[in-house]
Parts: sequence; structure tokens; C-alpha cells
Amino acid sequence: MTFFKRIFLVVAVLFVLMMSGFAWWANAAISPSKEAIPFDIRPGGLNYVIDQLNSQGIEINGSLFSLLVRVTGNAKKLKAGSYEMKPGETPSDLMERLAKGLVSYESITIVEGWTFKQMREAMAAHPKLKHDTDHLTERELIEQLKITWGATEGLFFPSTYLFMRGASDMQIYRQAHEELMKRLYAYWEKRDPALPYKTPYEALVMASIVEKETGHPEDRAHIAGVFTNRLKIGMKLQTDPTVIYGMGDKYKGVIYKSSLTTDTPYNTYTRFGLPPTPIALVGDAALNATFNPAKTEALYFVSRADGTGKSEFTTNLADHNRAVDKFLRNK
Repeated sequence: MTFFKRIFLVVAVLFVLMMSGFAWWANAAISPSKEAIPFDIRPGGLNYVIDQLNSQGIEINGSLFSLLVRVTGNAKKLKAGSYEMKPGETPSDLMERLAKGLVSYESITIVEGWTFKQMREAMAAHPKLKHDTDHLTERELIEQLKITWGATEGLFFPSTYLFMRGASDMQIYRQAHEELMKRLYAYWEKRDPALPYKTPYEALVMASIVEKETGHPEDRAHIAGVFTNRLKIGMKLQTDPTVIYGMGDKYKGVIYKSSLTTDTPYNTYTRFGLPPTPIALVGDAALNATFNPAKTEALYFVSRADGTGKSEFTTNLADHNRAVDKFLRNK
């Protein structure tokens, strides 16, 4: 074997060993941590990306990572954003995550039946949101969201919303409001013209009452039917959730007889028609029940005495009083 052949063989062996080592490194776990490591990448070149990774606890060989990114043609594909490196991820995994922009999302869940006050408290307490609206009054928030109705209550759709770490809470408010309006007007456009609502807002107010009156899916449409019947004949709604809402912080878990006779704009025992605003955040099931109430002659309902929480519906006061008495005796 000639000298040059020996040199070529040695170089070839070294190259194979180097490539094998490089391949092993590219597919070996970056960190022994058993917890995900969050990190943020701001726009910039490859070297700047590597500096950001190392400064946020992702200790990676900059030279080898740079080589990996360049030889795979991803040098100009790395995307800015909020990420999370999972336990066991390799340099190849990390490169693919950055090249595809597989950002990590946080979430916040807004619950059906919450008041706007409860929603705002949950938003303010979320550690991953940027709290741009904390200093805003309700009126100022209405103006920034360009809400044309005079109050924020009920104007946000309860759901789970995803966002990138550090996103503004205004983004969630806007998204939840737009989702509510989209669903409300979709129902309004297909509504039965016989429904006793002059505006979408009136229907939303009713939906909030239906939302608070029951959590049983099979009861919602019937309860909506009862309230629809009452509105049509000019009968008071007489629903406890509106009274509770009108009591505000005075409500301590019990409604006394005096509460039912104390007049507020939301006391449907003392006032006819709908209260001035919704009383809660409304889910799609309550909206659907409100726009598609059960065809019923019932004017009354009360919780059943069997403890299921379901309602018993009656068409006259005498039967209703008997159902109430039965409920009270078995309570």
C-alpha cells in the first residue's frame, strides 16, 4: 500500500469516526432534566439564537449546533417565539422545533356561568399573561374593545384559550368577545321570529339566566321554554339567580324572603321583563336552549325531590306549590 493510500485511508477512517460522533451527539439528549425547560427566542441570526439558548439554561455546543443547522439547510429557517424543550430532546429535535416554529402555548380556561368579575380575577392571576388591562376601568376596557353595549357582563365566551407565554391579556379579552359575538349573531340570524326578543342582546340576557338556572343538559331547553312563555304573557320571570346577581357582595349563600322583596334592577320578583344586562358568561348550550326553547305549556319549575338536581315542570300554580312542598319536605 502506497504512502498516499495510507494517508487517504487514515483520513477516511477519521472522517467516519467524526461523522459517527457528530451523529451520536445530534441524537443524544441535551439535558438530563426531567422537567420541560421554557425559553424564548427573539429574531436574529444563528449565533444570536445559540447565545439565547445557552443563556436560558439550554446548554448546547454552539459550534456543533451551528454545523448541524447549516448542513441541514435550516440556518435561515429558525423562528422566533416562546418554546419549551421537553425532557430527552436532542439537538436534532431542538433544531426541528425551531425550524418549524413549534412554539409552546399556555392556556387559560374561562368557565361557563362565571361573572365578568370572576373572569377578570382569573385573568389577573394568570402568571403567564402580560397584564396590560389591570389598570383599566370597565369603561376603559369597553372602549378599547370597541364594545357597543354598555356593560361587559356576559360579553365573553367561556372556553379554554391558548396563547404564547407573555401574550397580552387584551388578546384573550378580544378573542373571547369576538367568539361570543360570532356565536350570538349566528343564532340570531336563524332564530324563530316568534321568540320574544327584540335584539340579540335581549336573547343574551335570557341565555345568561338559563345558564345559571341549571347544569343539566336535558333541563335547559325546558327552562328556556318556561321563561319564554312567561315573557310572552307578561308574567314576571321570578328567577333567583338574577336576585343573587343584584345583591352583589351582599349575597352570602342564602336568599332570604327580604331579598326577594328588596327591589334592584335585577330583581325579577319585583320587576317585569328581563334584567338590564346578562348575569353571567354564557356557554353554547345555554345559547342553543334560548334560541331553541322546548315547546311546552309549563310556567313553573322547581328542583325535584329526588336529589338529582333536575327540575320538575308544571303548568299551574297549584301543581307548582305541591312540587315545592314535596321538595322542601325531602330536602
